[in-house]
Amino acid sequence: MIEFAWPYVFLCLPLPWLVRKFIPAVDATRQAALKAPFLEELQDLPTAHRIAAPTRSLLWLAVLAWVLLVTASARPQWLGEPIELAMSGRDLMMAVDLSGSMETPDFKLNGRAVDRLTATKAVAGQFIDRRVGDRIGLILFGDRAYLQAPLTFDRKTVHTLLEESAIGLAGEKTAIGDAIGLAVKRLRDNPENQRILILLSDGANTAGEVQPLQAAELAVKEKLKIYTIGVGADEMVIRDFFGSRRVNPSQDLDEKTMTAIAEKTGGRYFRARDTEELNKIYDMLNELEPVEKDKRYFRPRAELFPWPLGVALILAGGLILVRIKD
Repeated sequence: MIEFAWPYVFLCLPLPWLVRKFIPAVDATRQAALKAPFLEELQDLPTAHRIAAPTRSLLWLAVLAWVLLVTASARPQWLGEPIELAMSGRDLMMAVDLSGSMETPDFKLNGRAVDRLTATKAVAGQFIDRRVGDRIGLILFGDRAYLQAPLTFDRKTVHTLLEESAIGLAGEKTAIGDAIGLAVKRLRDNPENQRILILLSDGANTAGEVQPLQAAELAVKEKLKIYTIGVGADEMVIRDFFGSRRVNPSQDLDEKTMTAIAEKTGGRYFRARDTEELNKIYDMLNELEPVEKDKRYFRPRAELFPWPLGVALILAGGLILVRIKD
């Protein structure tokens, strides 16, 4: 639709008519007589051509030019379709473990056995896609913690970066404390109710410069809430030369520390033994940290005033040429 930014300018439309109606016209003949004292010499000159009265068509062209000029001054704008603004209900930082143990194939996805990282990518990717209106960041950690994606509304890019992550990319060990410390650093300038970290790991802290509980204390001071997720099955069948045997692939998972981190910071600890549990955990996180429901929209505006202004100038130029020829 078309909208005028300054519609009050249309009050100027009758201005030429008011000027002609209430301001007396100048007597051109009388003025000329006062300025020419040599009347005898003027009598010998050929009679001057009077400027012909404007025809009705020229008058209507002048009116049209004036209307177009006023229309351009009112700043006509084309309003596009409403576009939803990205509103941040939460600032969520996700920290994903890329240590060597995430390669353990104790999860199932679509009926086939997959490693822990593949299952995490599938479930966490869906979680990212559902967080419309939130800013999402991604930390990957192994021997050290690395910021893979800063907080952004571009969920598609964060999802892609998560999919491109690989086991061992950040090292073979697990630096949980460093991951928390990096999240604190990246979120400390955000509003207090928007500092949230979702940390997923399958082991214990075996690397890094900061111990997990020390990092949790720092998180408490900075009002950072941490949800921790421990992944890995309780039982797994291994077949080797001596036959089949059952083992616990999650024996290295430090649930005590993961629980303490969550409780200290006001979050919760979740245990994901399979893909179904992991899905439920992310559904619960959606309920615990709901997406902001309030939406705002804006309508793109395109300025249209150059068109009526250009036509008005062309008409005015044509009228001037006609009067000069006359």
